[in-house]
Amino acid sequence: MEPISPLPQHVAIVMDGNGRWAQRQGKPRSHGHQAGSEALRRAVETILERHIPYLTVYAFSSENWNRPTVEVKQLLDLFMKALTRDIRELDEHGVRVCFIGEREAFSRPLRDGMRRAERRTAGNNKLQLNVAVNYGGRADLLRAARRLAEQVQRGELRPDQIEAKHLAGELFMADIPEPDLLIRTGGEQRLSNFLLWQLAYTELHFTDVLWPDFSAEHVDTALRDFARRERRFGGLGQVQHA
Repeated sequence: MEPISPLPQHVAIVMDGNGRWAQRQGKPRSHGHQAGSEALRRAVETILERHIPYLTVYAFSSENWNRPTVEVKQLLDLFMKALTRDIRELDEHGVRVCFIGEREAFSRPLRDGMRRAERRTAGNNKLQLNVAVNYGGRADLLRAARRLAEQVQRGELRPDQIEAKHLAGELFMADIPEPDLLIRTGGEQRLSNFLLWQLAYTELHFTDVLWPDFSAEHVDTALRDFARRERRFGGLGQVQHA
């Protein structure tokens, strides 16, 4: 394979299309979520092979609670099984697993499983896999604003001292570089309340491929698309016109 350069250092993925994939197969939506978990394993393997140090995936949004109760239960059961089944393999491959989002809404066994996974993989450094669960970008910003307000109330910070770095420092991914590339599968072209602050200058790659069908070749297509982009971060870039 021809080398891809430059590569992003941080890839974020909105894994969309499990339900539609299952419907096309004539099977229940739960079958699509199961197939989607296998697609995630493939994506992690590919990102590892490409030596990209950060991957963030949108696993369960704060809006997913609005889905039918049966589907939510199936999603959470699948999540719990993945925690017990896949963490050993991730650990052996040097993957550090971190969870971002409001965990309090989940059951104690699920919260304990997340903590065990984080503790077990804390020393790994080949890839940091950030899993967004019960996460919403607006809630993330609101949480950060409230924390800054509390600092002002305690006299630790004046309102006129607040800068972008202060707000960024209170977000869930405060110590992680912002994503260079966002991939969204399933054909939709929107952010769906994902990492609203962090994606300000991220390159966006949308594909019609449904998530369970997403393969290493599709990852590489997105990476090649990224490599062709000229990232200007609000500036003029290398080519300037009069």
